[in-house]
Amino acid sequence: MGIISWIVFGLIAGALAKFLFPGDDPGGCIVTIIIGIVGATVGGFIATGLGYGTVTGFNLYSFGVAILGAMVVLAIYRVLIGGKKE
Repeated sequence: MGIISWIVFGLIAGALAKFLFPGDDPGGCIVTIIIGIVGATVGGFIATGLGYGTVTGFNLYSFGVAILGAMVVLAIYRVLIGGKKE
């Protein structure tokens, strides 16, 4: 996938992760994209490590793995950054 498709994929995965895992999140659109891209990477590593095969290309399976990975990254992000409100 090209860089633009990674950004769009990350935005969609991050937005759906925030929708499915609601809460008061710091950050906007850029943070959502980063959470989605990092979540797709983390989800791919987890799925491969657990023996669910490799995640390649843009399909429904990779999209689900990306959303689950983004939810994991979002939970970690909330623990690290979310508690530092001033």
